[in-house]
Amino acid sequence: MFRSRAKEDAKTESANEAAETRPERDPQAPKGRPTPKRSEAEALRKAVAKPATSRKEAAQRAKKARRAALDKQRQALLTGDEKHLPARDRGPVRRYARDFVDSGWHIAEFFLPIAVLILVMSMIPATMGFALMLWMAVIVGIVLDSVLLTRRLKKRLRERYPDENLRGSSAYALMRTLQMRRMRLPKPQIKRGEEPR
Repeated sequence: MFRSRAKEDAKTESANEAAETRPERDPQAPKGRPTPKRSEAEALRKAVAKPATSRKEAAQRAKKARRAALDKQRQALLTGDEKHLPARDRGPVRRYARDFVDSGWHIAEFFLPIAVLILVMSMIPATMGFALMLWMAVIVGIVLDSVLLTRRLKKRLRERYPDENLRGSSAYALMRTLQMRRMRLPKPQIKRGEEPR
C-alpha cells in the first residue's frame, strides 16, 4: 500500500522536473512548419477519417467503399485501365490474350446470331434439313477455330512471356471469342488486323 504511493510520488516529481527543464516556446517564434491552407487541412481531416461509432455507420462506410471500388472497376473495364481491373483480367499475359483475340475474326463470336437463325429455320419445315447442316458446320467451325487459336496463342505467349505463369490464358481467350466484339469486357483496345501489344 505504501510502496505504490511512493512510486506515484516519484512519477509526479519526475514529470514536474521534465516540465521545468523544457524551455517554453516564445509565442512569436516560428513553429518550424508553414500553416496549412484551409482546403489542405480539410482534405487531411477527411482523409484521416474518424473511426465508426456504430455498426450501422461502419456498414454504411463499407458499402460506400465497395460501391466506389466497383465504379472504378466498371470504368476500368471500359477504358482498359490495368490498375483497377478485376484480378481475372489483370496482368500482361491476360492483356496479350485479349489483344490476340480482338485482333482477328472468330466464328464463335457469331454463335448467338447464327443460333437464332438456326432456331427460326428449324421451325420452318422446308428449311429444317438445312438448319441441321448449318448447325453441324458451325459447331465444327468453332472447334477448329478454337484449336487453332489456342495453339497459336500458347506459342506466342511462350515466346513473349517465358517466365510468366500461362495457366488459364487459353480458356480466358476462348471465353472471349464467345462474346460478340461489341459486348466484350474489358473493351477491345486494338482494331482487327492490328498486332497485339
